[in-house]
Amino acid sequence: RQRALAAALSRRPRLNARARTEQGCAPPQHQAGLFLKAAAATLMSEMVLTRREMSPLGAASEDEESDTVLDAAHDKLARNRLMHWRVRLGLVVLAVAASIALLYHSFGQSAHGAYLTVATWNIAAINNNPFEYWITHDDADYNQLMTSVQDFIDAPDETKDVPVREVFKQSQFKELRDLMAAEGWSGLDETETRWIEDLSKRHIISGFLKDKSLGDKRLTSMPDRVTNTINTLSQGVVYRPTVINCFDGDMSSMRKWWREWKNFMFNFTLKLQGTSSAVTRPAAMLQKIKQSKYPAITAEEEAISIPLQTLCQAIFDAILVHIVTTVSPTPGKWQTLRLQMCEALNKRKDERTKAILDNSYADADVIFLQEAAAAFLSVVRSSSLGSRYIVGHAASLDGKRDQNSLILLRRGLFREDSIQEHTATVMGGFAGRKVPVAEGDLLVLSVDDVMGRQFLLASFHGDTNGLATKPVLAEVHKLAQSFPQRKLIFGLDANTYERGSSDKQDVLDWATDYVSKGYTSCWGDVPNPKNHTTFNARTFLQAQLQKAAKSTEMAAKGDKNPKDFILFRKDNFAVMSTTKDNTGKRSYTENMVFPTLAFPSDHGIVATKLSFIQPSA
Repeated sequence: RQRALAAALSRRPRLNARARTEQGCAPPQHQAGLFLKAAAATLMSEMVLTRREMSPLGAASEDEESDTVLDAAHDKLARNRLMHWRVRLGLVVLAVAASIALLYHSFGQSAHGAYLTVATWNIAAINNNPFEYWITHDDADYNQLMTSVQDFIDAPDETKDVPVREVFKQSQFKELRDLMAAEGWSGLDETETRWIEDLSKRHIISGFLKDKSLGDKRLTSMPDRVTNTINTLSQGVVYRPTVINCFDGDMSSMRKWWREWKNFMFNFTLKLQGTSSAVTRPAAMLQKIKQSKYPAITAEEEAISIPLQTLCQAIFDAILVHIVTTVSPTPGKWQTLRLQMCEALNKRKDERTKAILDNSYADADVIFLQEAAAAFLSVVRSSSLGSRYIVGHAASLDGKRDQNSLILLRRGLFREDSIQEHTATVMGGFAGRKVPVAEGDLLVLSVDDVMGRQFLLASFHGDTNGLATKPVLAEVHKLAQSFPQRKLIFGLDANTYERGSSDKQDVLDWATDYVSKGYTSCWGDVPNPKNHTTFNARTFLQAQLQKAAKSTEMAAKGDKNPKDFILFRKDNFAVMSTTKDNTGKRSYTENMVFPTLAFPSDHGIVATKLSFIQPSA
């Protein structure tokens, strides 16, 4: 047995810090498993060898007397049985020790009350336009394409800023008019007059894409909102043939695009998800643009707004196809890049998000998530994350925007039967007040762990300008005061800014507010305003050109701010370490725009290790 134990110890894996990092987030479990296997194999081999050595047939010679052989066999057989039971006992002891080690490391020293590992991440709602934001791409053709589009739109010469009729031709308008007539739409004569006398003569950049009045009247954005990306009951997600979504058909030429566009808008039949209505078509889904809601549109335009918006949408899509096919580094390369980004940032976004949490944050005890789609719940529950974490969510999910805050709690550490939701209590505090908090933005839960410790946990997604962040903290704080025995941990996208203003929440002002209530953060009482957790900027391939940033203006015009926090009471926890991550590998590359093909969110992950502070006697 001593030889076996010594052999097992000598075979125990010894990993240096680098090797442990390369093997993942939980090397202790791996080592415990290897140690148990090595010890068991060694003890079994020792048992077999010893039994061979002590075998009565192997020990007796042919010349010995038969009675001597029998006596020796009896004696050795007894010793053999004793050795056998000792080996079995040794294996049991090793198995128990390894199991304890595995349990100990499965949720860190938190099992012994030492610390909690907590992470927060706004995983970002799925963006239907893969070109909307600058991303970090390892293909040089991406930067060339986006810079060329930028130059084409930002400062076009007369050879580029051509009349609309040279891109969307008269023959195409005639086909479109016939299709609209088949729909039985009124106002076609007036729409044709608008085409001949106005729209066809405008220049594609200065007179159309950059015309503010078209935007104010919603003549391109309204039909785009309705038909860009449609969730159907049985056909999955379908897309209008345009540059600014994930349509995967052939748009390599204007002729091919137009054929796809006509067929989709007027011939493609579908049934909308979540409705019991009859089969419809995209063209039939369009609604009038009402002057009462959008004052920029005239009464005459409202009357013909369905055919007029259809025409404007066709012109808009045609211009975008014309631009990207003109500047594409090689024929069709723009489509290759677009489909690649759609795969990474849209179609496989949930899969990539899950993989980052599963691989790089497997040691986390609590994970706060924001902007999660309802479908992401199914992804988590059906994966290894679901077997490792309890998925805390609101009783009613946001069905309109499909953006929800979640809290993942490590199984084996937290008691699922103790979870209670308190979101409605906090939201009730905003009654009669104009606080920009939407359904799904906030989740508040109370939960106990297996050691009897009591927690109040909150996950929150702030509005774009961060104006709801302080009011939400005030209401969460009020709730926490009613549960003095519970330790509050609050993970949030505060949407705070390095330099605030009257309509944007300043990060240092936010810090003053949480400190005044007895809280601190993973970044301390006075966070560094330049400790950014976001860096993104809009390109020129999206509808809001006034928000577009040139490649040289990303830092100045982009969203580069310190937005993500984990709050807690100073007398409950102390920070042991805090990290941020925009790579998915527990590291942060400063001055890199993201998302990237590997990191699918525009917010970094913030993780902190919190040690418990024992109350003074």
